[in-house]
Amino acid sequence: MRIQRVIYDKDLSTEINQDQDVDLDLINPIIERYKDKKGNLIPILQSVQNIYGFLPKGAFIKINDELGIDLSAMYGVATFYSQFRLHPVGKNIIKVCHGTACHVQNASKLSESLMEALAIADGETTEDNMFTLESVACLGCCSLAPVMMIGNDTYGKLTGKKAVRIVKDVKLGRL
Repeated sequence: MRIQRVIYDKDLSTEINQDQDVDLDLINPIIERYKDKKGNLIPILQSVQNIYGFLPKGAFIKINDELGIDLSAMYGVATFYSQFRLHPVGKNIIKVCHGTACHVQNASKLSESLMEALAIADGETTEDNMFTLESVACLGCCSLAPVMMIGNDTYGKLTGKKAVRIVKDVKLGRL
């Protein structure tokens, strides 16, 4: 699931900053490090996301104010590349592969079972911030289809029931 492209202008900066509860001073060293470098946008966004786990809206405003990088350019890059997140994510990110091999092996059943068990839609995070569910194009484990990853752990040859059991085990600290 892709995040809808959103473009903000300077007039919205007050509104944007009010809905974020993050310490924007944490990105001052990033701004200093990249302020005079060409091609700095992606490394800046990656560094900001490493601090917060996502890209807070207020960070976009601060980067625009201090480095002059256009807001629409930043949002364009952040919404184009799937590595960037505009919202906080859960402690565990569940990636369900929907590549050709997994699709043929009924990956959609895995996603449906997980959405039902976690009471979230694709791309959403559980209320307890424990899990975020994402459909991805390919995990590169075609021989294990259908596959999901939770963090860095890969689980293959799954059914919906097995996938839900694995998620419950992770939640209970067994995995």
